[in-house]
Amino acid sequence: MTRTATCCCRACAIVVDGDPALNAICHCGDCKRRTGSAFGWSAYFADDRVQPPLGRLGLYGLRGDVAQERWFCANCGSTLFWKSVSFPDHTGIAGGCFADTPLDMPTLTVSN
Repeated sequence: MTRTATCCCRACAIVVDGDPALNAICHCGDCKRRTGSAFGWSAYFADDRVQPPLGRLGLYGLRGDVAQERWFCANCGSTLFWKSVSFPDHTGIAGGCFADTPLDMPTLTVSN
């Protein structure tokens, strides 16, 4: 199955094949700040299942405990996907961005 994650304005997208290796809800401070919510929904796919992203993306890099590179839509600002040193060879994608081709319910919940 092919799924497409899009930003709020649909100017950017990323396409993946199959199901995520990890499908989780996270309540850490970093995920809360990334989403502006009480949690973040993260779906991690093996890099070989992720197609090159589409659209004009911006990049934000984090250092320290949560070393990540996050790509977001340059138009609407939605965080679409990221790479993290804590999950190498995988791409994290915001689970809610799969609105038209939804993921199954998350199988893991992580708290601080």
